[in-house]
Amino acid sequence: MGKISVVINTLNNEDEICKAISSVKNLADEIVVCDMESSDKTSEIAKKLGAKVYSHKKEKYVELVRNFLVSKTIGDWVLVLDPDEEIGSSLSSRLKKITEKPEADYYRIPRKNIIFGKWIKHSRWWPDYKIRFFKKGFVSWNEVIHSVPMTQGKGMDLPAKEEYAIIHNNYRSISSYFEKMLRYTDVQRDGLLKGGYVFCWRDLIKKPANEFLSRYFEGEGYKDGIHGLALSLLQSFSELVLYLRVWEKQGFSEKNLEKKELKEEINKAIYDVKWWLRKKFSWLRFL
Repeated sequence: MGKISVVINTLNNEDEICKAISSVKNLADEIVVCDMESSDKTSEIAKKLGAKVYSHKKEKYVELVRNFLVSKTIGDWVLVLDPDEEIGSSLSSRLKKITEKPEADYYRIPRKNIIFGKWIKHSRWWPDYKIRFFKKGFVSWNEVIHSVPMTQGKGMDLPAKEEYAIIHNNYRSISSYFEKMLRYTDVQRDGLLKGGYVFCWRDLIKKPANEFLSRYFEGEGYKDGIHGLALSLLQSFSELVLYLRVWEKQGFSEKNLEKKELKEEINKAIYDVKWWLRKKFSWLRFL
């Protein structure tokens, strides 16, 4: 059985890091924390819990430090956790068994996202597979936010069952959502600009509408009740903010909107909404 290293990247997570580390105590041969200049007691708490703590300059998102963190491990296998995540006993046992008789070089693990106090089972938030467990040397990250890591060898998925899921204590409040949204859209905006994107006013309607439809209807967010509606709207708003920030960065370029063009774009969005309503709710066929 190979040794397992658990890696966690932190930035002011003193209220969360204890739960994350405690959840892997019976699994990990070592716990490695990369702290990005926390101003609270995150590092002290991690050290007291037996973790090896390394310092790194503050970055906007974790993909920029994943490779550095993994390079500090000594284990044959690596489990990547965020500070607001934890694992249960069933997943811990499953990962131990994998190291005894592995069938793959890296594994995608489902995540159970707890948002605003509820497990979100639809809205494209489940099973939310992430490559988080792998043989050292078979997975690495590029510098694109929320990117899928680069892999070698064979990959496998753990079953999309609650007992095998990483528990992700995601957004706890509306304010925490907006705080992350501003940080993420800042990075996403720069990525669009670097790729040569030029602002188009139509994207202020098209992109948010598509995001809402893909989450609330295609992703069956309506099955998550008010949470599903709220999250679909928030994700849609995030898309609006992203393209507004591109517009801002490109100097708030002026353009006279022709009524015909605006009506055309709005009608497209309305048509798509009606199509999904008829598809998902048969009693609304009169639309």
